[in-house]
Amino acid sequence: MHLKRFLPVIIVSFFFGCASAPVQTQSATSDVAQSSAEAQPEQELTLDSSNPFAHDNTLPYQAPEYDKIRTEHFVPALKFAMAEQKKEIDAIANQTEAPTFENTLVAMQKTGQRFMRVAYVFDNMTNAYTNDELKKAEEEMAPLFSAHNDEIYLNDKLFARIDALYNDRANLGLDSESMRLLELTHEDFLRAGAKLSAADKEKIKQMNAEISSISTKFGQNILSEMNSSAVLVDTREELAGLSDAEIAAAADAAKARGNEGKYLIVLRNTSVQPILASLENRALRERVHKASLQRGMRGNEADNRDLVARVLKLKAERAKMLGYSSHAAYKVEDQCAKTVDAVNAMLGSMVDAARASLEREAAELQAVIDAQKGGFKLEAWDWPYYAEQLRKQKYAIDENQLKPYFELNTVIEKGVFYAAGKLYGLKFVERKDLPVYDPDVRVWEVFDEDGTAVGLFYGDYYARDNKRGGAWMSEYVQQSKLLGTKPVILNQLNVTKPASGPTLLTTDEVTTLFHEFGHALHGLLSNVTYPEFSGTNVPRDFVEFPSQFNEVWAFWPEVLDNYAIHYETGEKIPAELVQKLKDSEKFNQGYATVEYLGAAMLDQAWYQFDLEHLPVITRDGFEALEHQLLAGVKLDIPTTPPRYRTTYFNHIFANSYDAGYYAYIWSEVLDADAVQWFKEHGLSRETGQKLRDNVLSRGNSVDPMTQYKSFADREPSSDYLLIRRGLKSE
Repeated sequence: MHLKRFLPVIIVSFFFGCASAPVQTQSATSDVAQSSAEAQPEQELTLDSSNPFAHDNTLPYQAPEYDKIRTEHFVPALKFAMAEQKKEIDAIANQTEAPTFENTLVAMQKTGQRFMRVAYVFDNMTNAYTNDELKKAEEEMAPLFSAHNDEIYLNDKLFARIDALYNDRANLGLDSESMRLLELTHEDFLRAGAKLSAADKEKIKQMNAEISSISTKFGQNILSEMNSSAVLVDTREELAGLSDAEIAAAADAAKARGNEGKYLIVLRNTSVQPILASLENRALRERVHKASLQRGMRGNEADNRDLVARVLKLKAERAKMLGYSSHAAYKVEDQCAKTVDAVNAMLGSMVDAARASLEREAAELQAVIDAQKGGFKLEAWDWPYYAEQLRKQKYAIDENQLKPYFELNTVIEKGVFYAAGKLYGLKFVERKDLPVYDPDVRVWEVFDEDGTAVGLFYGDYYARDNKRGGAWMSEYVQQSKLLGTKPVILNQLNVTKPASGPTLLTTDEVTTLFHEFGHALHGLLSNVTYPEFSGTNVPRDFVEFPSQFNEVWAFWPEVLDNYAIHYETGEKIPAELVQKLKDSEKFNQGYATVEYLGAAMLDQAWYQFDLEHLPVITRDGFEALEHQLLAGVKLDIPTTPPRYRTTYFNHIFANSYDAGYYAYIWSEVLDADAVQWFKEHGLSRETGQKLRDNVLSRGNSVDPMTQYKSFADREPSSDYLLIRRGLKSE
């Protein structure tokens, strides 16, 4: 996934293009949020000279100064930087000169540079390397970020200047990128509530602060529940089916939590845990699966049900105040989809075919169970295990047979980087002189084929107890010709670190590695003037296109041949294994599609309620209501839970994919179409350059669909996606 979770104010909206509307990040109660967001008396803030954020960054590319930054530096630096940006914004809003594009829009783009610098590092640390002090800082800052955002977007004088320029835009002689900046900025202010009454603006501010606080708390609860729901296992025998390396990692995890001699199965944030594909012990599979599904609804301090109820009400109420029928209608309006009807039609069109495929797959798995005289009906915790068995039977392929060819470092340097070189001419040189927050984090300097510096790329690939689940891309510095900055980009994964020896990846982890690097390329290859348009600052339903498309290179013959090397023998992956991989591409796609659609349509179901029809949500009735919503779209299927249940759906309650999880499949239409284009034209510098010139370098400076059509010279077709997933014949 692409991470644009909280990044405040100007960073979220001015620098995040289509992010529009006040940014959300979290709170436990409305009273706390309201009191935190109340107007504070003006006071001159200072920043102690011992704080590294008080000084200019002297590292190459403004890389984070992790050798100097400590937890206690963040809150004072953020408060100082927000006050500094407020002065900059006030100076623009209150100037006596008539508004011009330069003294208003360009000036706004230049504000908040210290704020951006601190906030990006803070966001990374709270997601990837948190601690109790950072959690407290996150809770303290969330409503302040929201209030700061509102001070800008609900500033009457500032909007009057923007509105005047917008109304006279035909006479300003702006180039296309500048015109787009003016039009989208004007739209963002309107969507934030710039034309509301003073009383309604104050109410919006209070709501935004509380939503922001709830989001923060929700995300922290997810991490807490992932850790506390880990499954403790008494004996090694119960772990039959796992590799020696996986068992050793489980032993180390148990020891780290004071359970030496036992084994700990650490959960990931999806509903279905990857480890279920290997565990032979059915009772343990059931334990793991049920522990996974109950996260966030166990009646403890990390229970998220009350937070869900409150945030849904707040967002529905805010949408009504802003003139929208629902929060989903509000969120989708400035995306490629434009309307909830378009989203519903696209998702709904896939349900019947996906269910039919799922039923065929379930029958095949039940046949395997019956043939083995299992004597039980297929359950959700059985599906991954028997699907893996069936895959072995059908294609004689086994993940453990493949893993030795997918060693992490080799996949990165001879796979991910190799493809980027072949397509875009990029070269990567590891930098071990730059400070990092954890010894496992790696840094590469990126160069173009002519030797020109492109930027920096950070990779943080291993799971930790203080790191949230999933995989994502973020940045420390965004590319901008206006600011003279080059990109500093970060990829995060959650691969289990082996107790010793090489890190061997599953095919899913290899795919994820390529996926996240697709986001990284979108950031690294950006070539725009205004930071608001940089890299991945595009609509949610377009942002996943470059990342999902980049997955194709993981198993593209030329790329695979270069990196799939046995870590012990040095031999390349055998041709027959490659063919088996290819033959198995459509295997289990009904299941994969249904679990995705379940999550995407659950997201839409919650957020398409208008305020008047929002159901009463209680802890006792929560699960029944969730099942009811899924049943309403024909996806309440016991064997196939949604990829994320509501109470640990980080994307839509602690991230900015609310009413936007559909974006993955929407973008996959473009992805599948682009893959077909490359099959027709081949992998080369010429074809890669066409994608780079028309999409990857453009950010949001050009309408995204215009970008795609300029690249492909055609309208995208959904046929290739349906064929890929086995839902339509070729």
